This record gives sequence, C-alpha cells and structure tokens, in this order.
Amino acid sequence: MTPVEESEALHAKVRDFARRALRGESRDGEFDGLSLELAAFQARRNPGIRRLVEARGGFGNREADIPAVPTDAFRMTRVAVHGPELDKACFVTSGTTGAAPGKHAMRVTTTYRELSLAWGARALASAWPGPRVVVALAPPPGPAVPASSSLGFMMRAFMEEWDGRWLDEPPASTKPFDVLSPERWLLGPDGVDVAGLRRAARVALDRSEPFVVLATGFALVLLLDALAGDVVVAPERTVVMPTGGFKGRTREVAPGELARDVARAFRIPRAQIVFEYGMTELTSQLYEGTLPGGALSGEPGVYLPPPWLRISPVDPETLRPVSHGEAGLARFVDLGNVDSAVAVVTQDLVRRCGAGIELLGRRSGAPPRGCSLAVEEIVLGGAGS
Repeated sequence: MTPVEESEALHAKVRDFARRALRGESRDGEFDGLSLELAAFQARRNPGIRRLVEARGGFGNREADIPAVPTDAFRMTRVAVHGPELDKACFVTSGTTGAAPGKHAMRVTTTYRELSLAWGARALASAWPGPRVVVALAPPPGPAVPASSSLGFMMRAFMEEWDGRWLDEPPASTKPFDVLSPERWLLGPDGVDVAGLRRAARVALDRSEPFVVLATGFALVLLLDALAGDVVVAPERTVVMPTGGFKGRTREVAPGELARDVARAFRIPRAQIVFEYGMTELTSQLYEGTLPGGALSGEPGVYLPPPWLRISPVDPETLRPVSHGEAGLARFVDLGNVDSAVAVVTQDLVRRCGAGIELLGRRSGAPPRGCSLAVEEIVLGGAGS
C-alpha cells in the first residue's frame, strides 16, 4: 500500500468512527486502537516523529502513551507525512508578535470539513433545525491555493452547509451563490461593517430564520466599539460564536465581560453566546454547551470535545497527566490529524471540569522543559540535549 493509499484508508476510518460515535455506536477501546494506528503510520512516514517515538520508548498500548508533538514544532519544521506538493491546504497560525508562524499541512480537507461541520452543528445549529442566515465578522479567506486560514475554511464551510443563498430576496442575479461575497464577510480594513450586519439580521427576521454570527473575539470588541451602546435588531433565535484570543492586540476583554456585552448588543441571553476553542495545529474544535435546546449541555466557560478528540492536562516537566482537578498543559489526541501528528501538546493551561475543560490561559515564563526536549528530538534528533 502506498503512503497516499494508507492515508486515504485512515481518513475513511476516522470519518466512519466519528459518524458512529455521534450515534453512540463506537466500541470500547476503539479510540485507543485508532489513535495508535495513526501514531504508527506517522512514525513510519515522518523521520522527526519517529525520532521522538524512539526517544520516548515507543507507543505503549493506550492513547495516553503516544508521545505528543509540541505546537512549537509546527513553527520549526514540517509536521506532515507527505511532501508539500501534495498539500490541499497549509493552514498558518496567526502567531504572536515577532514569532514565526506555525503551519499545519493537510493532504486532504475532507475530514476537516466533515468533523468541523458535525460538531459545529451540535453546538451552534442543533436547537433550531432548518435553514439559517450565516455571516462572519472576519475578512474573507480569499482564493489562496492551498488554503491558509483554518478558521476561514471552517467559517466558509458553515456558510455553505447551513445557508448557501444570496441575501437579496428575490435574487438580484441568477449567478451561482458566491460564499466569498462581501455580504457574508463583514470585517475589513475599516473595521466591522455594521450596516452589513444589520442588513443580514433584517434578512433573517424577514425570513423568520435563525441568525448565526461567527466572529473572532477581537472583531466583537470592534463591533461593540462601533455600536457605542446601540443594539443590532436580530431574531430571538440568534447565536454568536466568539473564537480566538487577542494575540498582538492593544487591549483584551475577559470572556465573561465580552459575552455579557455581546448578548446585550444583540438582545439575546448569554446562553446564546457560544464560545469555540480551536487551533491551527488541530483538526477538531471544542465548544461551550450553553445553547438552550441544543445537543450539547454544559456550563459557561467549560469547553466540550467531540468523541474523536481527547484532552488531558499534563505536567510541564514530564508531560504525564496531572491529578484530577489540577491545572496542566493541554495535551490533545485528535483523530482528525491523520497526516500530521495525532498527539499534540500546547502551552495552554487547562483544568478538567466534568466532561470538558476550563481554559486558564497561556503558561508564562520559560518554555516547558518536556516540550523543549520533544522539539529537540523532532527537529534535531536530540542533538541539543
């Protein structure tokens, strides 16, 4: 079997597992088995991951035993099992000021799209079935090939799957719907297009449909500044999805304060402000489960993973799980990362909370020693230790 054929078979297995898991049909131990199969494939096809696995003594027989690749490695080397000529997408991190961006190469985007839509629908669209009006307070992702914005790719998929219509009624043109139309992407060099947002909200009201606003946290701050205390007249069935932080920005707003002010601006309950957590180095996303009547149920500030993603808070020195209730670095095992690294560890601090995690911010100070050693093993083969 060629590497591409092996990759295709694993992508199919992951998508099948995800569909069955959402229906409650997955089997005990299946996640561990599939994650180990992915880890073995990646170690065979990526010399850096193979060095890391050998330095850590192999895989063991549980997903918890898979050596995790630090997100810093995505900045310093190519974390992929295929060559760049096969990239369908190469998503680039926004990074912090002065830091080199990380890159997550994907040979195919089918799995990313399907998994994002499946869990996003549970969090944002399951309470109110049927068509809805979807806009983004974000710049359009553009026609770049390969695609470079993972968030833009996901937002575009939500628009196509959940809406896919012109806002003009009746259509001003018979041409096919253009998901990159400025009527959908309402953030530009001059800030938020408040008039465009109000118009989209009015279309949703006129159609008696739910209204979905996808936005970065900073774009919502810009919107609140532009509104200056005014409101957006929107349907009662409006949900706002804030995501991302304020990296490199001049001011920051706490999530609770942002949720309160955005809820007031749209005249909706706080429960309809559903925060998303994701990162370029992952295929999967986590959401709050606050939407009333939705398929997910959880408290504000608690992020729930899909069944194809596991999160463990780990010790910065040993990268082993910490005791229950303690904070640790976020270690992810993401079955969607077929062609990169199935296990990833970040510098985000998290704490378990029921079925989800609480986000505690970035770890400050020196780089975690466990992550630093892992990067050396991947990039330098241990030469720097």
